Amino acid sequence: MLTKRIIKYFSVLSEGLGFISHGNFEYRVPVRREDELGILAKNMNKMAEQLASQKMKEKDVEDSKMNLITGVSHDLRTPLTSMIGYLDLLRNRSFLDENEYDRFVNNAFSKAQQLKILIDDLFIYTRLSSGDMILTKQPADMHNLLEQVLFEFVPIAEEHHVVVRPQISIQKAAVNIDPEQVARILDNLLMNALKYSTTPKVIDIHLTSNESSVYLTVANKGEHITKEQEAKLFDRFYKTENMEHNKHLQVGAGLGLAIARQLAEHQDGRLTLAYDNGHYAFTLELPLLTIKKN
Repeated sequence: MLTKRIIKYFSVLSEGLGFISHGNFEYRVPVRREDELGILAKNMNKMAEQLASQKMKEKDVEDSKMNLITGVSHDLRTPLTSMIGYLDLLRNRSFLDENEYDRFVNNAFSKAQQLKILIDDLFIYTRLSSGDMILTKQPADMHNLLEQVLFEFVPIAEEHHVVVRPQISIQKAAVNIDPEQVARILDNLLMNALKYSTTPKVIDIHLTSNESSVYLTVANKGEHITKEQEAKLFDRFYKTENMEHNKHLQVGAGLGLAIARQLAEHQDGRLTLAYDNGHYAFTLELPLLTIKKN
């Protein structure tokens, strides 16, 4: 009788293992004993849970890939279609005069630049996500780096009637960073503020520090957003719907803030947002370089 019960339970376990092996990871075998067979049943259920979890992760990865392909295809197709249209007009000499010829050429060039920005953003993002991004860290001064970035940015801001107000309270802030990639973070934050600023268009920039970190904040007034929108601002391919004030500026793929945050984290820093009633303040925090004393 004892052997019969054991063999019967073996059949239950065997049947359950068959269900699991065919992909039914939600199935759980009944645990009826406290001996080695009961332990085996618990381990089978644990295995099924792990397989279900792995399957869910694989599905999330696959969905992520499909969303990536869909987003990239959409964002690349728009400027590419415009380029083909303008080049076709030029190829067929479908322009009235030299002024219209120049306009077609300039528009095609502008779309080519937009396409390059999209491809560059995608390239950086995929390298960051895959772990292939190699940073060349070296001692640098955030004060000097900010001045270099602003030297290039201020003329662009003035062209779009945006006032830039730097408020730098420190003279030096030594950090161990990849200057090129931190400059990319700053440029992303500044261009984001430029695109989404509302009248009066003012961008405030603060550079401060404490004993351990340096803080660079880029702040501006923009469209009001909901809590749900605020939570998605750092998501890849996310774009707010309203850009009424700066439609003439080239729109990216919605990767700028996602790239900026990941680049900050790769340099032992962080990028955060403080939002309040239409006021945006993005703050980049980086650890100060510790100088060892002999």
